[in-house]
Amino acid sequence: MARSGVQYQDVQQAIDTLLSRGDTPSVQRIREVLGTGSFTTISEHFRQWRLEREHNRDVPPPKGLPEAVVSVASELWKEAREAAHDALCHYREEADRQVETAKLEANDADQRAANAKQRESALAEHLRHTETRVEGLSRDLAASQANEAQWRTQAREAREEVAKWQSAYERAQQQLGEHQAQHADQLSQQQAEWQARLTQEEQRHEAAEDRLMSLLDSARQERAQEESAYQQRLKQADKRNEKLAQEVKTLEKSIYQYQLEAHAEQQAQQQLQAALNALEQRYQEAIKKLDDAESALAEEARQHDAREKAWQEQLWSRMDAMQRQLTDLPTSLSRDQDDEREDKDSLE
Repeated sequence: MARSGVQYQDVQQAIDTLLSRGDTPSVQRIREVLGTGSFTTISEHFRQWRLEREHNRDVPPPKGLPEAVVSVASELWKEAREAAHDALCHYREEADRQVETAKLEANDADQRAANAKQRESALAEHLRHTETRVEGLSRDLAASQANEAQWRTQAREAREEVAKWQSAYERAQQQLGEHQAQHADQLSQQQAEWQARLTQEEQRHEAAEDRLMSLLDSARQERAQEESAYQQRLKQADKRNEKLAQEVKTLEKSIYQYQLEAHAEQQAQQQLQAALNALEQRYQEAIKKLDDAESALAEEARQHDAREKAWQEQLWSRMDAMQRQLTDLPTSLSRDQDDEREDKDSLE
């Protein structure tokens, strides 16, 4: 905030005084004319004066200045503003493209994470159904009279295997969450760095504008060295462009490094997917074991029913034989008594 010691009108009057003398206004010269005031306050008022001058650039220049000086200064000022504006627009467009690319990559990573989460939910649901089937099979095995201990052992091992898979699934889900959080933090940090660099470039261009104003001051004071000063400014502009190009290369290297990290992140997710596929394969093997156990249990029950039926048929056959023997017993006894009587009669 500007201090109350030096007002905007004081700075404006000092600028008019400098222009009337043919001097280019600057913070140092304005302070020399005023004889007081802080550089911060004078700089803020001077910036406001430049903004107003920018809005009112079509207003004719102050009277008393040579027309050649006004023409050259206006032309140099226009060229400097256009060069700075073009460089700033180019840099902003490049930064916007890089930020947009980073956003697209982040959205792609979020989509892949959402797909992985959906697959994990389906796997969890599948595991829940498997546990339900294992519990039902355990109840069936407990009710069986043949090979009860063996089937219970297999069911317990199957439940332990499912518990191991469930634990592995939870660890995989936790690792995926950590990768997602790490990726989001890296993306936020990268965007913050790009924004900070963009702010720095804007400040540099503002400083460049101040330096161009200083060069215009030198052009007013030393017309004889106008060509050499102009060439020097061109060299400085080339150096700044080279520096900007170097910074763009640095940003491209950063983007390339970020792409490498994203590729590593993708490989880690692929490894995680491979682990999930291995868990799915082991789960299918356990399901096959459970199905085999159910088939063996059904075969054992069928054999038990067959043995029970054969035993019942033998029992009924024996009962029929005994029933026939009991039916023939009175006849046999009567025949034996008749034989005994005949023997007695013969003996008498």
